[in-house]
Amino acid sequence: MVYKLLMLMSWITCRMPYSFLMKAGKGLGILYYRFIKKQRNLAIKQMMESLKIERPEAERLIRESFINMGKNFMEVLYMPALNKKNFHKHIQIEHLERMQNALKEKHGVVVLTGHVGNWEWLSAAFTMNDLPVSAIAKQQPNMDYTNALNDLRATINVEIFSRGTSELLSAAKALKKGRILGFLADQDAGPGGAFIDFLGKTASTPMGAAVFARKFNSPIIPAFILRQPDGHHKVLVGEVLRYEDTGDADKDLFDLTYKMTKILEKVIIDNPTQWLWFQKRWNTPPEQQVHKHHTVKAEVQDNE
Repeated sequence: MVYKLLMLMSWITCRMPYSFLMKAGKGLGILYYRFIKKQRNLAIKQMMESLKIERPEAERLIRESFINMGKNFMEVLYMPALNKKNFHKHIQIEHLERMQNALKEKHGVVVLTGHVGNWEWLSAAFTMNDLPVSAIAKQQPNMDYTNALNDLRATINVEIFSRGTSELLSAAKALKKGRILGFLADQDAGPGGAFIDFLGKTASTPMGAAVFARKFNSPIIPAFILRQPDGHHKVLVGEVLRYEDTGDADKDLFDLTYKMTKILEKVIIDNPTQWLWFQKRWNTPPEQQVHKHHTVKAEVQDNE
């Protein structure tokens, strides 16, 4: 039932003027801010702690972030209407050549990004330029919602691997095929993550991007999509990062993850209304850390 409802909403959305969708998204975001108290208060609390600002300023910024989230939702429903002829009306890309040149190395590209702006449209920015994109997606609590979201992603030609399946094998194959592989690096990584200062507090940080870059000799490209005041989206494609081998793999992976974390952190600080502040980013306390070697499992090493 949820799946059919979302796909019907998408069908209707794709036939409406984009300007109307943005007004509807704003209204949806305001309603969400007013009535979803738990997430609103968590977002305000975490922003106050991280940015060292007073509550009134945090409330203003979080309200704007909820409005952006409402617009994001409407744009996700609108994805089937995106095509190579019209996406330029909505998305502008800086330094696309960096991604194109990295792909020419034939080792795939690891993309460092996060829940910033409309991250679903970040994939569209590349696929609409004929670049192959794969991503590992977290399953939602409601499988109907997960299936609808994955079907909407398919309309912009994104290859999706669901967590909890054989996603490591699939991700490895994607890089070996020379595809772009996106990593959302702003989620809690549990006891086995790298514990790094993030927005003023120690957070367990995913090391997947560094691990895959090391294993497959893949260049890493930071890429973020930011909503602009005029309604457009701007994609920022950063300079190439690379795994540097000093002979100490654990230290090298940590150092690269640290460098990537600081890049993501700066984007969030510079654009505080475009990040999901109610994420449980700091769920795992440092005392729960489990030290382990971070490697790609053997079964994905030699499979084509």
